[in-house]
Amino acid sequence: MITLALSKGRIFEDTLPLLKAAGIEVLDDPEKSRKLILATNLPDVRVLVVRATDVPTYVQYGGADMGITGKDTLLEHGSQGLYQPLDLQIAKCRISVAARADFDYANAVRQGARLKIATKYVAISREFFANKGVHVDLIKLYGSMEIAPLVGMADAIVDLVSTGNTLRANHLVEVEQIMEISSRLIVNQAALKLKREPIRKIIDAFACALAVPA
Repeated sequence: MITLALSKGRIFEDTLPLLKAAGIEVLDDPEKSRKLILATNLPDVRVLVVRATDVPTYVQYGGADMGITGKDTLLEHGSQGLYQPLDLQIAKCRISVAARADFDYANAVRQGARLKIATKYVAISREFFANKGVHVDLIKLYGSMEIAPLVGMADAIVDLVSTGNTLRANHLVEVEQIMEISSRLIVNQAALKLKREPIRKIIDAFACALAVPA
């Protein structure tokens, strides 16, 4: 049995064409079903539906043989013991710094001000600002980051940005981009040895699908 860990939403939807290229079709829609273990058209392949931040953990500890997760999750939560054979180039977005339009972020950085940053990406933010030589106080939040600058709790936020619509709706502007993000295929290293042939078949099918022009 090959077990693939996925999260609901954009990554799941963007993964379906790659699974199809590997001859795998998920039989249930996770948005409509309450099942957390989904069958596929192949009796020896199943899909686990877990939180995006838990995907690497399930793969690392053998709860799943393979998984698909964002580069941001791997950087923030660690990727120890995980083989990363492919950048799938799906669920693309970016991690950026955003602030109120009336906050002079560039000047604050230039003058060496100590900034208050609200984010769920504490590790990524700490490294980014440390490399810039900027002193920051990091405020850990798990959602609705955009509120923090509006109520004076933070000078800026670090968060994922796709279209920028949420920032604009909350009167924030992107002031600095930290990195581009896409999703990676990750594999448990022990599973790769024990189930090499079926796992390699899926990896190769994904790689072929990525090589075909859209």
